[in-house]
Amino acid sequence: MVAVVRQERAVRTRRLILEAAASVFDEFGYEGATIGEVVARAGVTRGAVYFHFASKRDLAQGVVEEQFVQDGVPERVCKLQEFVDTGMVVAYLMPRDPLLSAGARLSLGQDVFDDLGGGAIPGWISRLEALLVAAGERGELLPHVVPADTAWLVTAAWTGVQIQSQKLSGRADLERRAAGLFQHLMPSIAVPGVLGSLQMGPDRGAQVVAEVAAARAATEGAGAQGGTQDGARSAARAVADEVGVG
Repeated sequence: MVAVVRQERAVRTRRLILEAAASVFDEFGYEGATIGEVVARAGVTRGAVYFHFASKRDLAQGVVEEQFVQDGVPERVCKLQEFVDTGMVVAYLMPRDPLLSAGARLSLGQDVFDDLGGGAIPGWISRLEALLVAAGERGELLPHVVPADTAWLVTAAWTGVQIQSQKLSGRADLERRAAGLFQHLMPSIAVPGVLGSLQMGPDRGAQVVAEVAAARAATEGAGAQGGTQDGARSAARAVADEVGVG
């Protein structure tokens, strides 16, 4: 039990450090960020930071990688809908989640690009390619579509939309611009029967995030109810044992 508690505490501390680091990297960039500022924002000791991350580079890498371990997009029967949802969820979260925002800055910043090997970009290309491969296996793709090439191009186009939205509106129009991107690109990717069913509106990201939150709440509620029932059964059994029943 003690080991479990310590492990849970370590996970929480690591997450706290990553969130603080994300806000620092997003505000100052890689070169301007300092471990001292991360320590101050996280409210932990410098030793705690170095226990989890050996250097500023490791900390930046952790911020980039964390976006791939968070709850993402629900699995869909239609893989092209899952493909669109992936982009629209990121568009919704980018202005709201410092980890995503910092990951974008670290991935695109010239002062750190080579050091982090492209940052999050290879990971997003790989994720989209896997979805396109699955879509092809289900007959959702037009015959000319090559998943690896399309994933590369869509990632590049989405990145350009994100940069331009950041420059011109502080990402205020990112969801609308991302929706426009998919509405322009998907007719060249999806077979007509699938294209007509795709949901690609500007509010799609918010809808999917709400869906994930509702599913998580339902799961946690079921778990809590199960725990209560288990506790009640244990208590009942203890009483039965006490009075010699069973």
